[in-house]
Amino acid sequence: MQPEPSPDCNFCPRLHDFIAGWRAREPDWFNAPVPPFLPAGGIASAKLLIVGLAPGVRGANRTGRPFTGDYAGDLLYSTLLRFGFASGQFEARPDDSLQLVDTAIVNSVRCVPPENKPTPEEIRTCRQFLTPLFDQPDALQVVVTLGSIAHQSTVRAYGLKIKDYPFKHALPADVPGGPTIISSYHCSRYNTNTGVLTTPMFHNVFRLARSVIDSAGSPTGPA
Repeated sequence: MQPEPSPDCNFCPRLHDFIAGWRAREPDWFNAPVPPFLPAGGIASAKLLIVGLAPGVRGANRTGRPFTGDYAGDLLYSTLLRFGFASGQFEARPDDSLQLVDTAIVNSVRCVPPENKPTPEEIRTCRQFLTPLFDQPDALQVVVTLGSIAHQSTVRAYGLKIKDYPFKHALPADVPGGPTIISSYHCSRYNTNTGVLTTPMFHNVFRLARSVIDSAGSPTGPA
């Protein structure tokens, strides 16, 4: 598997410089490429892989764990707990008791981008770290993509064409010989405040993911 980016990765100069600025401003924050959040058995045990966009400045860039420290994590982790994809208690910090169950979480871009907007080149460059996570044919059954950028990067990582796998909320699409991709609107505060995404809509995505996994056997949580 492709090794994780170094803490001082400079593959994307703009992101490297942006993080350097935050290191000077907030030296106690994580301020580095954010690694995947994995279940106890590692990536090889993940039946569900959740792909997000990029760390938030005061979220994962601060805490070092995907979707930890901002509103998006509040909705995501409460949903994972509801459908048996996590256990323990989410307290928005990396040393809480939350543990993932048969689930892994990663961002398409590992480093925090200015204004939450990575460039196409940055997305493309960081795909070298995303693609190896999909190479788990014995376990991985569902990939949930949060937002169109995460969805498109996932489709491209599989070597597939975007036109054949359009982004549409809660639309499942099977990868030949691989998992089911289910796209979802991103669980950002902006999307929930504007009504683009509601909590029931988000729950439906993970209800569908649970159904796909349970239909293959070895259920790990409620439907």
